Amino acid sequence: MGTIHRAFLLLALACVAGASGAQSKGDPERGEAKARACAACHGDAGRAPLPGTPWLAAQLEEVTVLQLFLIREGLREIPQMAGLLKDVTDPDFFDLAAHYVRQPPARNDTKPDPALRARGAALSREMGCGSCHMKDYSGQKQVPRLANQREDYLRATMKDYRDNRRTGPDTSMNGLLHQVPDADIEALAHYLAHQ
Repeated sequence: MGTIHRAFLLLALACVAGASGAQSKGDPERGEAKARACAACHGDAGRAPLPGTPWLAAQLEEVTVLQLFLIREGLREIPQMAGLLKDVTDPDFFDLAAHYVRQPPARNDTKPDPALRARGAALSREMGCGSCHMKDYSGQKQVPRLANQREDYLRATMKDYRDNRRTGPDTSMNGLLHQVPDADIEALAHYLAHQ
């Protein structure tokens, strides 16, 4: 990561940290209007996201703002979103985040595999996932909510961290998932998607 990218990342973290613990800087009503375009891929209360696309409902404001900022500034590459955020302002990000955090969390209606879920629970304990993402996987500050997130999205994201195709605000996820086999990632994703 270059010096300019690090500077943008530090600026983004400072902006998000400044919003932490304070009341929302965004307007959920304005955010609802802006989120209509997002629903085409990320889904809404009546429709699940497209395959491989995360739920945004109930995601923490700090997470949403930070990720939108990173995508807009080219620090996180998502080809499907390339250019979509070019003219979206920081206040727009806060409005979107204020809307999404107030949405009911996603529910996974698929039946879990008991053995796979148990293996994922054991791995999560061993790896300390609940120490950052919280014991109920609801997230905190800039650490995302994982509970009931799409299983395919979780699986792909963990593999991207493991294979250094994605980094977060720090490299802790890359280090934690380094050399974790696909079967363990499958179990973790299954467990987290069925909370």
